[in-house]
Amino acid sequence: MNEELLVRREPGVVEVTFNRPERRNAFTRAMYAELRALCEELAGDTDVRALVLRGAGGKAFAAGNEITDFVEADAVAYENWIRELLEALFALPQVTIAAVDGVCVGGGLAVASHCDLRIATPGSRFGYPIARTLGNALSASIVYRTAAVFGESLTREMLLTSRLVAADRAYAVGAVLAVVDDLDAELSDLLAGLRAASGVTLRTTKSQLLDRARVAEASPRHDEATLREVYTGPDFAEGVRAFVAKEKPAFR
Repeated sequence: MNEELLVRREPGVVEVTFNRPERRNAFTRAMYAELRALCEELAGDTDVRALVLRGAGGKAFAAGNEITDFVEADAVAYENWIRELLEALFALPQVTIAAVDGVCVGGGLAVASHCDLRIATPGSRFGYPIARTLGNALSASIVYRTAAVFGESLTREMLLTSRLVAADRAYAVGAVLAVVDDLDAELSDLLAGLRAASGVTLRTTKSQLLDRARVAEASPRHDEATLREVYTGPDFAEGVRAFVAKEKPAFR
């Protein structure tokens, strides 16, 4: 593991810290690859009860993806590759917890939404401001998962208005388990309960929920064609140009 993805192991728990605070912990391709490899490792590990994901620096869980990675790759193929990682995270037998302190947007929100539980500090905010920033689109499975966690109304608000949702609103709709000043204390309490719980019950419950979710969140057949049209279009090209140049995009 490189220094951008820190992994700490304790009895029954693996904790991952996204460690790019100078970039608000935006995900690089290398970070995704290492998280994917960890998910593959944990998929068959019955000794680990929980996986905790969090961001370094106190300002962000993760502020999306490193946009320059899209410039250097087939954007749709990259989106599909990320979706496979999210599916692997969602399918883990362990209880997955996103500990959010700060902004949780874009790819960061996609990762957090594919966790079982989310806790957050009072100043944390969630959203997909892509209509204002990049001019791209989400894969259908990510939209469906976000709606399952935040509800359709807040999902529409996040995507259509580019507004960020405050932690208290996320808590009010059940998207966040707790809003607390001390994430470490809340995590300690949660993990103590998980360590004492029946592993069979946890794995079986997750399996049952996963089978139901697979039906609801299956990507439609036209999803890839839709994404390819977006990622090869003028708005995304302008969004990337403006992002790299640190300018405000001028969408058509």
